[in-house]
Amino acid sequence: MQSEAIFLVKKGASRDAFEKRNILLPELKAGEVLIKSEAFGLNYADVMARNGLYRDAPPMPCVIGYEVVGEIVSVGPNGALELIGKRVLAFCRFGGYGRHVITTALAILLIDDLPSAELLALSTQGATAYYMTDILAPIQKGDRVLVHAAAGGVGSLLVQLAKRRGATVIAKVGSSQKETLSKELGADFTINYKENDYFEILKKQPKIDVSFNPVGGSTFSKDMKLMNSGGKLFLFGGSELSGGRYGFLSSLNFLRKMGLVVPAILMMGSRSILGVNMLKIADQKPQVMHDCLAALMELYRKDEIKICVGKVYDVKDIALAHDYLESGASMGKLSITWD
Repeated sequence: MQSEAIFLVKKGASRDAFEKRNILLPELKAGEVLIKSEAFGLNYADVMARNGLYRDAPPMPCVIGYEVVGEIVSVGPNGALELIGKRVLAFCRFGGYGRHVITTALAILLIDDLPSAELLALSTQGATAYYMTDILAPIQKGDRVLVHAAAGGVGSLLVQLAKRRGATVIAKVGSSQKETLSKELGADFTINYKENDYFEILKKQPKIDVSFNPVGGSTFSKDMKLMNSGGKLFLFGGSELSGGRYGFLSSLNFLRKMGLVVPAILMMGSRSILGVNMLKIADQKPQVMHDCLAALMELYRKDEIKICVGKVYDVKDIALAHDYLESGASMGKLSITWD
């Protein structure tokens, strides 16, 4: 089938990185569905892929993207024909920037007429948050929880999910506007890292039990020093690496800042480091991914979580959307709509 997609064709500046091209889609396999997309979401992994820093990204030219909202137009052999014509939220293993997207039936949720700008937050970012707070190592009542980038797509949901489990939440953000949003979502304390060193503030307080860290680099070693016995550090990104000007040397410096981790020391202090990559979870444990999506959808339908919509862009403005996400100024979920 012929369709079109936004291809990543070049590393570096977003204005030169993307091209809309025609694409020939393969025949559907058993268990797959074809979705005509109306909108897709942006994730920071997309920025990392554009900068050549995401090792799982396919070779260029390629179509990146992890999530879409749209209508099922076809199903694979022996598929459920009643799905055709249904509007769905779907997770996909790349290909999300396509006008038509192929994914597995296990990666979809029926959504009726709910708004795409909100629903897209539940996919990659929402599933990542829920997997960490409720599945992998559930937050315990009374935990002191540090959320980096607390006003972002994942962070804004982490704040709410952590509060839902009875935690005390410390939101680390980069502006007064983001402080206000984090407090509205339930954060007990906020720290503007552009005005204060969060480490200097927190080292004078009781130790933290959980850190949700998508930054890495220097923040990783700081968080480990702040960690209580029994503490858990979730590492689910490396945004501090983004913007590095010196290629391999920047990567080495990023790792240097993280410091040396000795397993025996982790054992002696009863501390844990948990790496999270939902692409790998979706690959190896698709039912877990589906369960996370379904649980979040139930919370959303019951108004037990609030979705923070950032900006919605037209597909022709995808470079602007990438720039805004990479700037660090964005709040909530960014999404792209097709013409």
